[in-house]
Amino acid sequence: MIIISGSVIDINSIIGQYPEAGVERKIINILSSSNIAYEYNSVNQLKFELNLRKSIIANAKKLHNSKFSFRTFRDSKCNPNYWHRTNEGGFMLNTWVKPSNAIKDIYMNSSEYGTECATAIVIVYYGALVDIFPEQVFNSLFSGIYLMDWQHLDSDLGISMYRNLVDYLPGDCRYFNNPDVNPLTPEWQGENAIDLGDGTYYGHGIGIKTAEGIINALNRNRKSGAEISAYLTDTANRPNFKYLANIYYSFSPRLIVS
Repeated sequence: MIIISGSVIDINSIIGQYPEAGVERKIINILSSSNIAYEYNSVNQLKFELNLRKSIIANAKKLHNSKFSFRTFRDSKCNPNYWHRTNEGGFMLNTWVKPSNAIKDIYMNSSEYGTECATAIVIVYYGALVDIFPEQVFNSLFSGIYLMDWQHLDSDLGISMYRNLVDYLPGDCRYFNNPDVNPLTPEWQGENAIDLGDGTYYGHGIGIKTAEGIINALNRNRKSGAEISAYLTDTANRPNFKYLANIYYSFSPRLIVS
């Protein structure tokens, strides 16, 4: 169920604002039909989450359709006009560059970039927020971006891992584990993948596939004599939607629905 300011919401009051085949409707239906109470302080918080999840999916597809290559951290590459490649293979934002322009460049000049799957997911998150936040807000909030892995995330993204969820939602980042990975190709020990909401997932280096397709791809990179198949774990990574919504509406009060 969806609870707004302490009261269960009638989804008919908002669902008609979204296309019948839109991912927003799918999310609303999952939330409203669940036994879990999904609480929001306002309709705006809910709408922001719907919009950001839709943008995450759109940016995952956009990155998939780009020339952004899969590379290990030791062979990663980036456009030096916007980023400094560190010794560990991450991308540090150049101090003279606007963060929003640097993120946009990854999509515009994608052939200049290559790295592993975790970094690609982080890029998807930043790309989604660039498309939603006013430029001034994005640049203020994410002034020192360092693109690498989950351990180097900006705290303002508020990415958290959730386990054993009742509901998994479009826009979630899921993880496929490959416990019997070939030690010669440790980069395939697992795959971070965005749930696209249509039964498929985007994982950098594997592409857009069903869960079975990703598992099959990982299984081709197991050690000799492997007995354990790759599998979809019971985890999901999600940004702090409510925190980001509050920042968004604090800057743009005219967008608040009365």
